[in-house]
Amino acid sequence: MSMTREAMDHAALDAAVEQARKSLAEGGIPIGAALMNEEGVIVALGHNQRVQSGDPTAHAESVCIRNAGRRRDWHTLTMATTLSPCAMCSGTAVLHRIPRIVIGENMTFTGREDWLKGEGAEVVVVHDLRCTSMMESFITARPDLWDEDIGVPPTD
Repeated sequence: MSMTREAMDHAALDAAVEQARKSLAEGGIPIGAALMNEEGVIVALGHNQRVQSGDPTAHAESVCIRNAGRRRDWHTLTMATTLSPCAMCSGTAVLHRIPRIVIGENMTFTGREDWLKGEGAEVVVVHDLRCTSMMESFITARPDLWDEDIGVPPTD
């Protein structure tokens, strides 16, 4: 029996949440991503490694896409991410024509969902409380690191 689209979305988001927890445990930003094929198989994982690697482009979605390697089936994949993707990560999804983006939450940060939709991607926001509470706790504990991650200049 095949999984429903909703069950596959939840499985992909569960994998992304585990990636976010991995980043947090490493001292990084708790954002994770997973790429899933049409059969519900996770083909790549990634978590925010900006702090760990010193690479300002190492956001979860970009790392996940990098980990997927060279492919020709981007147009059939679903990207699940714990947080609404920023302009850079949305642009990477647009570039590769990823048609579905499942977003854990967009309350703590709303990225470029408008751009994704404008390019024809299906954007599904599930308002997952695990994702929201993880980001709220992180932003409260490390507002400086969060502002650095999303490009907010220092106020001093």
